Amino acid sequence: MYSYEDRIRAVELYIKLGKRIAATIRQLGYPTKNALKSWHREYERCHDLPARYVRSRPKYSAEQKKAAVEHYLNHGHCLAGTLRALGYPGRETLAAWVDELHPEARKCVVGKAVGAPQPRELKQAAVIELCTREESARVVAQKIGVSRPTLYNWKNKLLGREVPALMKRHNDSPQAPERADLERQVESLRRNIRQLQLEHDILKKANELLKKDLGVDLQLLTNREKTLLVDALKQTYALPELLAELGLARSSYFYHRARLRVSDKYADVRRAITNIFELNHRCYGYRRVRAALVRQQVFLSEKVVRRLMKQERLAVATTRRRRYGSYLGEISPAPENIINRDFQAAAPNEKWLTDITEFQIPAGKVYLSPVIDCFDGLVVSWSIGTRPDAELVNTMLDAAIETVANSDERPVVHSDRGAHYRWPGWLSRMRDAKLIRSMSRKGCSPDNAACEGFFGRLKTELFYPRDWQAITIEQFIAVVDSYIRWYNEKRIKISLGSLSPREYRESLGLAA
Repeated sequence: MYSYEDRIRAVELYIKLGKRIAATIRQLGYPTKNALKSWHREYERCHDLPARYVRSRPKYSAEQKKAAVEHYLNHGHCLAGTLRALGYPGRETLAAWVDELHPEARKCVVGKAVGAPQPRELKQAAVIELCTREESARVVAQKIGVSRPTLYNWKNKLLGREVPALMKRHNDSPQAPERADLERQVESLRRNIRQLQLEHDILKKANELLKKDLGVDLQLLTNREKTLLVDALKQTYALPELLAELGLARSSYFYHRARLRVSDKYADVRRAITNIFELNHRCYGYRRVRAALVRQQVFLSEKVVRRLMKQERLAVATTRRRRYGSYLGEISPAPENIINRDFQAAAPNEKWLTDITEFQIPAGKVYLSPVIDCFDGLVVSWSIGTRPDAELVNTMLDAAIETVANSDERPVVHSDRGAHYRWPGWLSRMRDAKLIRSMSRKGCSPDNAACEGFFGRLKTELFYPRDWQAITIEQFIAVVDSYIRWYNEKRIKISLGSLSPREYRESLGLAA
């Protein structure tokens, strides 16, 4: 959007230079060839330009509008793909159409680094009280201290959406026999589902521990291999269930279990190492695994830990190299690069870094915008959505400002030169919160290396090793949100003395 003065200056220079388009654009640095021609035609017609620049928009029929939105929804929620396929409209127009016709297609999750997630035991107790309640669900939610939608969300995750939220029987109802028959059918279906889940978990564990194919015949496994599978799953399923499914006698199980314990003095350590590796997104190398073992009062050398991990085939996924590219355009003056690649901070909330990264999964594209504290790498706030627009970065900045609203801390906020950090909404929020702006040099991603490093760790540990073929956008957003919370609360950083960012702050007596 150019002001009246900018447009009239361009037209006058264009006429002065003999209507040479290239020379005019080269001297001013703006606008485009077509824009300059349009301004000149308007100037010749009216001998002036309108005070406000109005961009003409083509007219589209309702059928074209509906066809464009359906193509967007059916082809991976990709704006660029729809524009290439149909040739119309513009990116902003298509986004507005999607918001108008299908507002539910826009997904966004905003989080900030305050508090810890509720323990699973509390969620289970809350769901039990919800299903056996005498009063309303709102009263139950108020007792626990959460909102009513949160309570129902816990119920859906633990029991499934098909399970009713009130399971009390009403024997005085005239339909009591039909209800009892339906409940018996539901219970039968649950048993069948549990049996299928048991078979699936056994095959999956056989693939992980024994390196067998997912279609392996369980009866062809040796008793020793079956014992390993039972030990791996007995925390989830009852021992009789596992023995019956694998066709393993109880005496044979205890015999091979005793032999395995005698033959391998590191049997318990192997299980502990496997649990640490699996519970931490399969991204811990031998140094972090050893640090986690020390927390459990298990002391081994790095060489032993590395050897055991190699024997168990616990390897961290390697980074996939991608070709570097950057847009070099400038749309407004940029502030000074105050950070100047000095990503060290003596205290929290001195230097913040931010950027946007993209995840492309089969269901569509998802974007993450975090704020990283240079003091210890804590993710101060973050927002996850399906569009890299102003709302994505503005909601993230609002959440970050809330964390320092009651203090005198005014951090430097460093970013690249993207348009997201030059829009009026971002600038007004920075000005109102009295934060200091800092920007990287043009097309120089190493100037924001610490934030890029966080993206690299996230994708190496979470995104690249997994198959997202059957994952929806909502599920993927929840997985990324859960990873960031784990990153703040539990992920070990060797540079912080084998502590997570939150644990490090607590050890220093600082509020996280």
